[in-house]
Amino acid sequence: MKDKTTHFGFTDVPYEEKVRKVAGVFHSVADKYDIMNDLMSLGVHRIWKRYTIELSGVRRGQQVLDLAGGTGDLTARFSRMVGPEGQVVLADINESMIKVGRERLTDRGIAGNVKYVQANAECLPFPDNHFDLITMAFGLRNVTDKDAALRSMYRVLKPGGQLMVLEFSKPVLKPLNPIYDAYSFKLLPLIGKLVTNDADSYTYLAESIRKHPDQETLRAMMEDAGFERCDYHNLSAGIVALHRGYKL
Repeated sequence: MKDKTTHFGFTDVPYEEKVRKVAGVFHSVADKYDIMNDLMSLGVHRIWKRYTIELSGVRRGQQVLDLAGGTGDLTARFSRMVGPEGQVVLADINESMIKVGRERLTDRGIAGNVKYVQANAECLPFPDNHFDLITMAFGLRNVTDKDAALRSMYRVLKPGGQLMVLEFSKPVLKPLNPIYDAYSFKLLPLIGKLVTNDADSYTYLAESIRKHPDQETLRAMMEDAGFERCDYHNLSAGIVALHRGYKL
C-alpha cells in the first residue's frame, strides 16, 4: 500500500495522502461552500438535489444515510420526510463540513431526528442492513477507493434499499465541451479566489470532475459492488448524472 498512488485532481499522490489533501480542500471552503455552489451552478444544484429527493421515495419512519452530507441541504429535506419516527444520519469525512452542517440545521430548528457522524465512506461505522436509503451528492469523486466505498454502502443498506449517487459526470453534447472546459479551468478558480481566497481548491474540484468515472463506468462499478437494477439519469446534458442501484 505504501508504494501505491492515486490521483488528487491531475496530480498523482501516495494513496494514503489523498484523504488528508481532500480534507484540506473542504476545511478551506466549508464556510463558503453553499455560496460557492450557488455561484458555480447558477443555483441549478438545488434543482438537481430536488430531483434526487423526489425520486428517492422516502417515507415516514425510514432510516436515511446522507453520505458526504456536508452542510446538510439534503438532510434537512429528508428529516421532514421521515418524521419523528425515522432518522437521518448526516455523515461526512470532514469535521469542518459537519460542524457547518450541524450549525445550519440547528439554526433552522432541525434537530430531533438527525444524527451527525464523522465517517470514511470506504469503511462505514454502521451495522449491516441498516438504512432504507443512502444518498451521496457530489462526494464520490473525492473518495480514494470508490470500489471499497460502494461495497461499504451496499453492506449497510437494507435488502430492498436504494443507493442514489448524484455526481458530476461527462457531458453528452460534444459542442458543450470547450465551453465547459473554459468554465471549469478558468472561471471556476477565479470565482474561488474572489469568494474564498482559495483558487487552488477549486482547481482541484474541476480536475476531480474530469477524473471521475463516466456514466457507464460508474454503473458497472455499482453492479460489481452487488447493486442491481442500476440506472442513471443525465441532468443538464450529462454535466451531472443521478445513478441509482438497489440491494435486492
